[in-house]
Amino acid sequence: MKLKTIRYLFLIVIGTSTLHAQTEVITGEDVAIADTESGKVRGFIQNGIYTYKGIPYATAERFMPAKKVEPWDGVRSSTMYGPVAPLMTPTTQVQDEAEFVFDHDWGYTSEDCLRLNIWTPSINDNKKRPVLFWIHGGGYTAGSSQELPSYHGENLSIKGDVVVVSINHRLNILGFLDLSAYGDKYKESANNSMLDIVAALDWVKTNISNFGGDPNNVTIFGQSGGGAKVNTLMAMPRAEGLFHKAINQSGSFRGRLTRKEISQQITAEVLNQLSLSPNQVDSLQTIPFDKLSAAGTAALGIVEKKMREDGNAPVGFGLNWGPSLDGIVLPHDLMSDEAFELSKNIPLMLGSTKNEFTPFMNGRFFKASEEEVMTHIEETYKDKANDYVAAVKKAYPNDTRPSDLLDIDAMFRPGAVFQANQKSQLESGAPVYMYMFTWQSPVFDGKYKALHCMELPFVFDNIERARQMTGGGQEAHLLADKMSGAWINFAKTGNPNHDGLPQWPQYNPEYTSTMFFDNSCEVKPQHDKEFLALMADM
Repeated sequence: MKLKTIRYLFLIVIGTSTLHAQTEVITGEDVAIADTESGKVRGFIQNGIYTYKGIPYATAERFMPAKKVEPWDGVRSSTMYGPVAPLMTPTTQVQDEAEFVFDHDWGYTSEDCLRLNIWTPSINDNKKRPVLFWIHGGGYTAGSSQELPSYHGENLSIKGDVVVVSINHRLNILGFLDLSAYGDKYKESANNSMLDIVAALDWVKTNISNFGGDPNNVTIFGQSGGGAKVNTLMAMPRAEGLFHKAINQSGSFRGRLTRKEISQQITAEVLNQLSLSPNQVDSLQTIPFDKLSAAGTAALGIVEKKMREDGNAPVGFGLNWGPSLDGIVLPHDLMSDEAFELSKNIPLMLGSTKNEFTPFMNGRFFKASEEEVMTHIEETYKDKANDYVAAVKKAYPNDTRPSDLLDIDAMFRPGAVFQANQKSQLESGAPVYMYMFTWQSPVFDGKYKALHCMELPFVFDNIERARQMTGGGQEAHLLADKMSGAWINFAKTGNPNHDGLPQWPQYNPEYTSTMFFDNSCEVKPQHDKEFLALMADM
């Protein structure tokens, strides 16, 4: 082993143990006071990082546009997470083992949920640090900035000397009910949720310099639904200029937006479910959320059924709340030529995990025999069964468990490849870097593999906070150092390369260079063309 490599590993181990051993917390009336356009806020200092939670970045009445927060007097205490958006179906029970892995923090709900959190190394040294603006997952219907332990921004801020921001915003029916047919004041209600994020980015542009951040170097990054929101922002003219780089993690599953005729049909059915006439639409602003949510869920089901009967299959994972093509806020589909042109100058890093949802979908086969797995494949793929097995084995020749034949994602990866191919072909466009996360978690005998969300503790350098997902071992810490370093460097320069990784070339459709994140990281060309082609054909 080369001396440089030995020294690198030594520094990682020592640095990691030191990082997680510190516990100093500094609080007080005059501690961590910073200015915002609405007034002063007070946070706390932990491990040298100034931390602020629950700062209001905007306010909004139900279904109305977000607006600036009214100024307050004195100093606002900002040491605890703010309210999260209400869930369509409140959590009343969980699956024990899966909940152990994810270790959710559900928070407390309120419709007044437009809040953000900040982690920064300093607020008064006149430095302009890169800003990493985190957008949580949960589709467009659930989730929050505190939902997973992975999301905590302290370690990333320490490691990279960067400012980390995370947000809550309106979701589900509160963020996406299209009331545009019922009056000009509702003309943008179909995309209020995304406009909340724009309001948060605008707040960052105005205020983040008071927290040691550079408003001219903002990277938006998100995973799953958060990654889809990154793509949505890249297609929004109103967000142009508010961010400068983008990272999409497992979020390229949706390219075509819901059309206005469908979003308005949903709203009409919501009114019908609530026995309201069109001239009573303002009553929606005061109906209890649980009643409103139930009407919305029923309306989605009815409209989706009609769409299917008409041969018009819904986009994404079926008809659900999410952004729609309104011609104003969102004039183009996310994967359209117009959208790619709008974000042409935004460097993009994107990828997915090897297994995504498949460990849940195929959990019953985890310890199945090869015969049981092959029987299932033959029943599922019929005359294409042999082609399927051959394609999987070519893509992943080193897999050994029989269940590995089943646990290959074909839901998130195809969209990521399409997006990378399209964006990287733009003439004089910004660079594209592609990755795939293949590291296999050891928890529960390796049952959860490279599950959806598994890369998050590595990106945020939060292996210890998420040890129930990662196992917390040394190999995980070593990979987290490499991955978080790549995300930090990309935020700083638009290039993720650093000394701890092999050279990571820009992606293009000819060479398809992809960084595989595992115990041994390596760059390879696209490995699964046959598999993706077969799944597309089927």
